[in-house]
Amino acid sequence: MTEYNQHYNFAFLDENSKREIRRAVLKAVSIPGYQVPFGSRELPIGRGWGTGGLQITLSLIGRTDCLKVIDQGSDDSVNAVSIKKLVAITTGVETTTDSEYATLIQSRHRIPEERLRNNQIMILQVPNPEPLRSVSPSNKISKKLHSEAEYSGIWLNFYEEILKYGHTVTGADHPVMVSGRYVMNPSPIPRFDNPKIHQSDCLILFGAGREKRIYAVPPYTNTSSLAFEDYPFEIENVEGRSCKFCNATGVYFDEVFDSETNEHYFQCSDSGYCNKRRNKKEDV
Repeated sequence: MTEYNQHYNFAFLDENSKREIRRAVLKAVSIPGYQVPFGSRELPIGRGWGTGGLQITLSLIGRTDCLKVIDQGSDDSVNAVSIKKLVAITTGVETTTDSEYATLIQSRHRIPEERLRNNQIMILQVPNPEPLRSVSPSNKISKKLHSEAEYSGIWLNFYEEILKYGHTVTGADHPVMVSGRYVMNPSPIPRFDNPKIHQSDCLILFGAGREKRIYAVPPYTNTSSLAFEDYPFEIENVEGRSCKFCNATGVYFDEVFDSETNEHYFQCSDSGYCNKRRNKKEDV
């Protein structure tokens, strides 16, 4: 446990701010996939570096929580370490790299490989929450289209991609339909992680600090990645690949080229999962 710096308010934000964000979270949980506006606060990190997710984390965290922060699957990136350090110093809570042990997990670009439980909360940082941004740059028009469930513009984009490339070309942030009503951007997670949102045991929250939006997928909610019947949604193909360090298969990989040895290999994108498997092998 980190020593709590009492020069700061607990969890940095003032109580009124945390209360308002928790109200926004409750509304988001009540209307799955709906983007709830909130008064995004200034933080000692720049907007676009995870302030939305961080504000949710700071508003929900309690003294007995255990926090994990990952960025692109890594626990050790500068962004992940900086966020974790800020939360730890201003709360004194325990931190971990083990997805199984954490009660709150803040992430950018990945959902952990291990299936999360219903007593855990997944908080994803979101740079662009609006799935209709490519259809209309106007927030006013986007809100109207959401209210009318008018998503033909997104379908038209997919149709044009298939005509041009033979398949949809979204590598990440592939939009999903939540509970048969709202289309939402699932943060820029790879398509590999989209199925993990469907009927997830844990609550998944999405925070966009720059765009001042919060939205949610409650536990056991149906979500489906948008796709045509004759051009079904497909995740990245990982068949025939294994992690160089832990031999894991069937997980999402980072592709690495070592310029010194000219070696080309794959390793687990989820560094905490990979380290856990490697430690178990060493124990055996």
